Amino acid sequence: MSYVDKMFGLGGKTAVVSGGAGVIGTVMSEALLRAGAKVMIWSRSQESVDGALDKMKEVPGSDGRVAGMRVDAGSEDEVEQALQETVSSFTAPDILINGVGGNIGKYRLIEQDMELFEKVLHMNLVAGLMIPTKVFGAYWIENQIKGSIINLTSMASYNPLSGVWAYDAAKSATLNLTMASANEFAEYGIRVNAIAPGFFLGKQNRALLVDQETGEYTERGRAVIAHTPYGRFGEVGELAGATVFLASDKAAGFITGVSIPVDGGYLVHNI
Repeated sequence: MSYVDKMFGLGGKTAVVSGGAGVIGTVMSEALLRAGAKVMIWSRSQESVDGALDKMKEVPGSDGRVAGMRVDAGSEDEVEQALQETVSSFTAPDILINGVGGNIGKYRLIEQDMELFEKVLHMNLVAGLMIPTKVFGAYWIENQIKGSIINLTSMASYNPLSGVWAYDAAKSATLNLTMASANEFAEYGIRVNAIAPGFFLGKQNRALLVDQETGEYTERGRAVIAHTPYGRFGEVGELAGATVFLASDKAAGFITGVSIPVDGGYLVHNI
């Protein structure tokens, strides 16, 4: 086994990727699978699960190492049941990716529909962090498993994005709770970290950043590019390396409570 394999290989590990059928979740699932882990993909839609599993078939040696199930991560009962089914299908998971999230619309604060605000907040913070972290943390502590959690923070965790009030609130809280849970779980050997993607084109933000008729950048898209020193949007595959790094006990075993920006320099832009 090479040095790189020893440092970053995830053979013998089992990962659950909640929200694993989304654009970013699929990349993270594939990265863990290629690194040797068994991967269980969770998504609210069976159609999305099936699509992600079709993608995973392209990975050499994936037979018997990847599966999926329909799970609402916003339901504590469903998460607990899905965890037990994952244990039965593979082994006890020791990696959790909290990848559920997204945004709905862009509004002035005084025009924000509060029911929609609560829906986005629930999706990103409750389903996207609190419930899976609570369930897995309790299971790991009870079974003395030194697990690793990777949350998805955002550029909005550091600086608010205009017009997305619930998303801003949820993602700033995700950064805060990543640090808080890392502190609480440290005595059990459980690591909690995060990846903060910059601007990657996906289902949730494509229409905000690219004109769907002309293919040109929107005003917001041009503003993002102007604020990104690399001068482009990220390629979603560029999130794979950070995923494997944080999941590896060898590579990141003394790292907890951090959020790694993968943003083309967005957060260091200056004038």
